[in-house]
Formats: sequence, structure tokens, C-alpha cells
Amino acid sequence: MHMSTPASAEAPAIRKNRARFLRPGGYPVVPIVILTLVLIVPALFSPWLAPYGAEETDLRTRLAPPVFFGGSWDHMLGTDRLGRDVLSRTMYGARYALSISAVGILVGVVIGSTLGLIAGYARGWFDTVIMRLVDISLALPAMLLALALAALSGPSFRSVIIVVAFVLWAYFARQVRAEVLSLRELDYVALAVVAGSSHLTILRRHILVNVMNTIVVLATLQVGIVITLEASLSFLGIGIPRPTPTWGLLVSDGRQLLTSAWWLSFFPGLAILLTVLSVNLFGDWLRDRLDPKQRTI
Repeated sequence: MHMSTPASAEAPAIRKNRARFLRPGGYPVVPIVILTLVLIVPALFSPWLAPYGAEETDLRTRLAPPVFFGGSWDHMLGTDRLGRDVLSRTMYGARYALSISAVGILVGVVIGSTLGLIAGYARGWFDTVIMRLVDISLALPAMLLALALAALSGPSFRSVIIVVAFVLWAYFARQVRAEVLSLRELDYVALAVVAGSSHLTILRRHILVNVMNTIVVLATLQVGIVITLEASLSFLGIGIPRPTPTWGLLVSDGRQLLTSAWWLSFFPGLAILLTVLSVNLFGDWLRDRLDPKQRTI
């Protein structure tokens, strides 16, 4: 007699099989390879690897299709309405995706983690004020908040960094504060107080080092959010201004030609999809790796 497997038993098996496919040997090989090929290598080496300059035009080859759809190997992923190479512009777009993610998350980490450390350790009125600000920030829709800030500050690289940091700081402040509240009650912190250590020394030597894993994992998981946020702002025209070839702007430039020149939006959009998915998978693995309590495989 055939017996069906309960759904509760199937779910772990499915997750385990998927994890084995994405993490051969226990490591996220597939996400790392995708991130390396789609984001890191183009971001670092696009001036040398890209076949053309980001703004190099050739009207004679305008709207040329990709090579596998009747195009030429000279423009493997086709060209846009000005004859600019889509592959080259997508590679240059990776530079802005990586730089905005790195700088924006770094600013958010510094502000949010610092406030979270102080709030969790000092408690009292400062903790109350910071947590109310965190509640307000998290209650507001992130995209609506980003649109308002970007509209006020105008489209620029600096404006996008400000928006990213403003959106992310509350996540770090809340998580770090929660970790500090539990850490400050541990015996070794009490012994450090009895030994006469200053509050700054206790925070730096005994608490910060124990929340670094949480900060690193949370920062990794935010990369996909930042890339999506920047692409959305650029798509709406209030992110990094033209002619900078960000992925969001590339998708926006091709939206009016989706039926006749679909490749203009497809390949930058595919780069966003692969990058965000790979970063999230890598972040999940990193969380399991750094926190044994979270391991599922």
C-alpha cells in the first residue's frame, strides 16, 4: 500500500535537497559564483573587461538584438536606442550597485549599531527615546520614506546613500539593542564592572565583539534590499541621475520598448534578480554558519 508523506515531513526534505543543490559540500558555491560573475568582477574590473565604454555610442548599430537572436558578436547582449552596448552598461552598473550597497550599509551599521549599543547598555530615557524613533522608522513604509527623502534631497549618489542609511539604521539599532540587553546581564560583564573597567571598555571589549556576528549577518542580508531600493529609485528617476548607467536606470530606459527591444530591460533586470537572490542565499548560509542555533541542515 502506498503511503503519502505528511506535508510537515516533506518541507524539511525539500529544504534539505534545495540546500544541497545550492550548497555543495556545505558551502554556498552557486550563490558565490553568481555574485562573483554578476556583481564583484564587473564592479571591480569593468573598465578593463567591458568591450565598450558605458557612454560609447554608435548610431549605426542602434537597437541591435542579442547575438542569439540575430545580432552580432560585437554586441553580445544587443544595443540601446543610441547604439550603446548593453553588456558594457550592465557591467558598469554593477559598480554603482556594489558601491552604494557598501557605503550605504556601512553608514547604516555605524549609526544603528552605535545607538543600539548605547541604548541597550545605558537603558533609561535614552533607550526609550531611541526605541520610539526605531518604532516610528519601522512603521513607515520603506519605499514611501525613500521616495520622500529622495525627492527632498534631489537625485544624486549622496542622496541615495542618505536614503539607504536612513532606511536601514533602525534594523541594526533594534537588533543590536536586543543582543546587548541580554549580554549586559552575563557574569563576565558584571565581573568587568567590579574590576573597575570603564563603560567604554566594557562596550568595546566585552559586548561589541559578541554582537559582531549579528551585525555582519544582518548587513549581508541588507545588500539585496539596498540594491532593490536603489534600482527602484533610479527607475522612478529620483535616484542617481542620468547618464550614470545604474541597473535601475537601464531597466527604466527600456520599459517603453519592451515589445520591440526587450533586451534593454531584461538583462539589467536579470542582473538585479540574480544578485539579490544570491545575496539572500549567502546571507542565510552565513547566519547558519555563525549561529549554530539557526542551523537547519
